[in-house]
Amino acid sequence: MNLIPRFIPAIRFTFPARFGEPWGLMVQLNILSGKKAGSQVTVRRFPFYVGRQAGNALQLDDPGVWDQHLTLTFKRREGYFVTKGEGALATVNNQAFETVRLFSGDVITLGSTKLQFWLAAVNQRGLHLRELFIWTMLIAVTAFQLFLIYQLAR
Repeated sequence: MNLIPRFIPAIRFTFPARFGEPWGLMVQLNILSGKKAGSQVTVRRFPFYVGRQAGNALQLDDPGVWDQHLTLTFKRREGYFVTKGEGALATVNNQAFETVRLFSGDVITLGSTKLQFWLAAVNQRGLHLRELFIWTMLIAVTAFQLFLIYQLAR
């Protein structure tokens, strides 16, 4: 059961694009079964190709995986989509498809391999410089106020 409401990923797609890519959005594919079970792949560029062929971004040599089995794409303001290759057999949450929108937690089955689609963790930038600036400004304002009090008390 997917505990994340389906409308939440759509809200995240309103962020501006930088250099033609979605800003701050990364996808993680957890490999649940097959030869690479237990590993994770972070997807940063789209389209992302999955299959047996050497040129694919994720190369899987498991039984039932075709040369170019799946393609993951991102459409602004719509979301992430998976399209299966011509003649390939694949399901998302045990439902057959040609092209389907993906949500966090969906399980994609291709051949004997299962992949879990997940939104990757977003790393927060360091706030040290910003915090230093705020503390410096706070000390400067306090010192200025003490100076004014001293001048008025004389």
